[in-house]
Amino acid sequence: MVGIKSTNQNWFRKRVKAVTASTIAVLALAACSGTSVDNETAAPETFRIAFLASSSQNGYNQAVWKGIQDQAAALGNVEVEIFDGAFAADIQLNQLEDAASNGQFDGIIVVPNDTVGIASGVATAKANNVPVVTVLFPIGPDLKQLEPQVDGIISTIASPPADGATKQAELVVEHCATLTDTCRVVILIGQLQYPFDNVRYEAYMAVLEAHDNIEVVATASGNYDRDTSLTAMTDVLQANKNIDVVLSNADQQTQGAAIAVAEAGYAPGEVYLTGGGGTIEAVAAVRDGLWAAAYLNFPVTMGAEALTQLVNFLTGKPVKTVVDADTIGGIEPFVDKKILDANPDFLGQWSG
Repeated sequence: MVGIKSTNQNWFRKRVKAVTASTIAVLALAACSGTSVDNETAAPETFRIAFLASSSQNGYNQAVWKGIQDQAAALGNVEVEIFDGAFAADIQLNQLEDAASNGQFDGIIVVPNDTVGIASGVATAKANNVPVVTVLFPIGPDLKQLEPQVDGIISTIASPPADGATKQAELVVEHCATLTDTCRVVILIGQLQYPFDNVRYEAYMAVLEAHDNIEVVATASGNYDRDTSLTAMTDVLQANKNIDVVLSNADQQTQGAAIAVAEAGYAPGEVYLTGGGGTIEAVAAVRDGLWAAAYLNFPVTMGAEALTQLVNFLTGKPVKTVVDADTIGGIEPFVDKKILDANPDFLGQWSG
């Protein structure tokens, strides 16, 4: 899934002209002063990068931003600025079009709110020779396709949402096989109106429905929020007194579900709880035996990788058109207590 994308020729020609002009000026000054120019010690060009967060107040986006900042500091010649998308597609699209056309930025990193509608802003960036890297989700009509679908996207830092959801559901199947009675599963999904959540939900159901010993007794919306999920799970438990599994695509939702399960009288570890995101809280809950499993994300590393690929493009180095985010955390992404005990230094990269 990883490929190499060549440097954009229009951008490169423009950059070469700029560098050539500045070099001539420096050489002329050196000739007049009688000094020589050492190209190897000349200060590197400084790049200005815009980070368009889906929401700058969101913990996941803040972790991506930390990775970008850390990598910018390590590189030394990169300046970065964050913009708050406020979880609003129209706000973020306007930010992208402005950052792409105002001449202030050499590149853009985005965590997209609308993976389809934002493509028109990418077109503006392409027209202005400003490369774009997308993080967490691909931009384009197919959420299962990580290779760039829109001209102007030079790299995608993400993992296929269906693949992760499928593996989560397969782990549930393994647990259910240890039970003697029907395995009763509750699914907590963010919002089925979100295309990426629909992809995850369809993947869950495709796996679970293939097993006669599994019954999905309820599906509820957690909206990526602990309190919303607590209320939703409380309602589910009032209608379904006996459950065996809570399968959630977000750790914040599992946190709320865990509270509801405990209030309903279940002992710690009696219900198989799993989430997605790899928060510090989720890692601790799995390590303590309160949750059965967690699907880890590595947003700090994703941010660093996004900036790396963007600067590689700007400096004419090879670019990975896809970076599989499941492979960059130094630990396998699907963990239980045994795996975490074998990796005591891993605590999670964000809090949510």
